Amino acid sequence: MADLPPRPPFSPRLWLHWLGVGLAMAAARLPVPLQHALGRLLGALARLLLPSRRRAVRINLALCLPELDEAAREALLRAHFRDVGIGLFEFARAWWGEIAPIRANAQIEGLEILQRLREEGRGILLVSGHFMTLELCGRLLCDHVPLAGMYRPHRSPVLEWAVLRGRLRYARAMFANHNTRATLRYLKHGGILWYAPDQDMRGKDTVYAPFFGVPAATITATHQFARLTGCAVVPFFHRREGSRYVLRIGEPLTPFPSDDVVADCTRVNAAIEAMVRQAPSQYLWLHRRFKRQPDGRSRYD
Repeated sequence: MADLPPRPPFSPRLWLHWLGVGLAMAAARLPVPLQHALGRLLGALARLLLPSRRRAVRINLALCLPELDEAAREALLRAHFRDVGIGLFEFARAWWGEIAPIRANAQIEGLEILQRLREEGRGILLVSGHFMTLELCGRLLCDHVPLAGMYRPHRSPVLEWAVLRGRLRYARAMFANHNTRATLRYLKHGGILWYAPDQDMRGKDTVYAPFFGVPAATITATHQFARLTGCAVVPFFHRREGSRYVLRIGEPLTPFPSDDVVADCTRVNAAIEAMVRQAPSQYLWLHRRFKRQPDGRSRYD
């Protein structure tokens, strides 16, 4: 379990960091309609001011959704940046704001699946993708089950302290991605862990498995966690529909794990791909998912 520092780091070199966190905490308390309006504006500005990320989104969409014509992909790109902007406010609200106005409009399907697995005494690995709704929907799910998460520590000590403090208001525990032993213990003892294995994690154990038919460096941790702990691997989908949030918990992947790590990673990628197709604009296309390729060449060169 991640512990907070005894007190937040504070020095002149971090004052700008504190200012940024303070502004984000204030933004977390704005009314939801205003957050969405400001988020759409922020996303449009990001699309104009971040040409390298705009290019990465275009390449990702062309690789993953070739059935769309150029005009449709360009419309999706614009919608994606709008959802990124809204998602930043959703992250802030999850960490530091209140979600009472959102609970009434939340729809959660499949809680009985988690209850059944918990009664069996099994750990549960909730496998999802990097959608902009991930943090807010994770907090909504914490209303119903004790949920922990895995995360990559922030480089800024101020942001690390503030975000971890915010998450531990509702999460059972937070495990840094290098803290594998504690994560395994948690799953072995029947814990529920949210996990997103859909990014290229350099320096980790990876294999190449198809994602939208394109080879993608895929971390093998989902296979390894299931093999070492006997946990159930359960797809977890979440999306925003206007002012409503929909969370859907699927049946566990079975049989899982198999003896073939590539086959297991392919199944996990396929499950996440199915989620993306349901809410394509809310997926994190900004990430250079296909930067590493089997032939050593990047798809973004």
